[in-house]
Amino acid sequence: MDPSFSLLTFSVSKITTFTISLLFLISCSTFTSTEAYDALDPNGNITIKWDVIQWTPDGYVAVVTMYNFQQYRHIQSPGWTVGWTWAKKEVIWSMMGAQTTEQGDCSKFKGNVPHCCKKTPTVVDLLPGTPYNQQIANCCKGGVISSWAQDPASAVSSFQISVGAAGTTNKTVRVPKNITLKAPGPGYTCGPAKIVRPTAFMSADKRRVTQALMTWNITCTYSQFLAQKTPTCCVSLSSFYNDTIVSCPTCACGCQNSTAGSGSGTCVHPDTPHLASVISPPGKSDNTPLVQCTSHMCPIRVHWHVKLNYKEYWRVKVTVTNFNYRMNYSLWNMVVQHPNFDNLTKIFSFQYKSLTPYEGLNDTAMLWGVKFYNDFLSQAGPLGNVQSELLFRKDKSTFTFEKGWAFPRRIYFNGDNCVMPPPDAYPWLPNDSSRSVISLLLPVMTLFLSMAFLFAHV
Repeated sequence: MDPSFSLLTFSVSKITTFTISLLFLISCSTFTSTEAYDALDPNGNITIKWDVIQWTPDGYVAVVTMYNFQQYRHIQSPGWTVGWTWAKKEVIWSMMGAQTTEQGDCSKFKGNVPHCCKKTPTVVDLLPGTPYNQQIANCCKGGVISSWAQDPASAVSSFQISVGAAGTTNKTVRVPKNITLKAPGPGYTCGPAKIVRPTAFMSADKRRVTQALMTWNITCTYSQFLAQKTPTCCVSLSSFYNDTIVSCPTCACGCQNSTAGSGSGTCVHPDTPHLASVISPPGKSDNTPLVQCTSHMCPIRVHWHVKLNYKEYWRVKVTVTNFNYRMNYSLWNMVVQHPNFDNLTKIFSFQYKSLTPYEGLNDTAMLWGVKFYNDFLSQAGPLGNVQSELLFRKDKSTFTFEKGWAFPRRIYFNGDNCVMPPPDAYPWLPNDSSRSVISLLLPVMTLFLSMAFLFAHV
């Protein structure tokens, strides 16, 4: 072989390997920039709007409103926390409907002391039951905000803020920087504040329109990867036509006694003596997740059971179980993908809404509890579960029990993607044809082995 040809082949091989490695690195870096994109809710975000409604001698008064435009991701207790960095040396004179967590150093002020003097204030919602003279509309819910699909009227939260040592005109006011949103933990990334057209307000009698003096918006998007490094839920499967119960994958959300991460692998057995004192140590409040010891170690398990088969319908039972001893899930919701949701006939004891992010595709359903009945998922224990049944009409062109078709493609709980079992582990239909072949071959093989044994000893 020509040595130059071997050298050329080696060079091309090196270039190809380098190119593949480079493309892999580029794809990985590209993935991190798009991790907040949600295919089921492509336009979902939380928008924080500042409306300047009045100028003051040294600043302005603004109403800050948070709109949760996410279809199925809500903010649960202990609620949202918003922070930012002032562009100049602003202070907060007073607030209504919310408060800062720290006042900061206000020692240079004599007489009238500001509510907060920190360069980087952190704001939280007030609790229900706040006196009326400290409230404004859409405030004081403990930071809890519903998802847009569940309850649009409750998907809003507001507070009023009086800012001093700031500009007093549209040209001298500087928008805040480095906005952060925790809901209640990490997961949201907020863009810069953008000045937009002033908001218009309609009077109660709808005969007069006023507008804000100045308005700016901040858009925040969610990423499950930023929220937590490990999954928070898993899925198990079963069916009437197979005795196999497919459990959640082992270590789906972590492993027992794992040393990776703070508190990862920590669990408690339900028969532990003095369980209450372990869950809530005396003298302190601990919100760190404490899950029941299981093979999957997930706080939430969703079980999908194919229950019954009728001539024109089929029936599924869904059970959501809470394994977290330190968390009650209020306003919980679940999103399920299955091709037969376009023929959902009846759902029992759950609320339902079809999610159709793309025209002509109706395979995604959002499920949540009925208010005052099962919209509250209690902590781990005898009451820590909710369940419902779904009745589907069969579509003869697509319906089948074969190859795991009756099981969901994907499930989300409270907006987080749940770990599914591998497809080859799904309960499958008994293969009657293969059983009959085996039954016919069995006597033939027995006769063959018997004759072989006899001939060997002749």
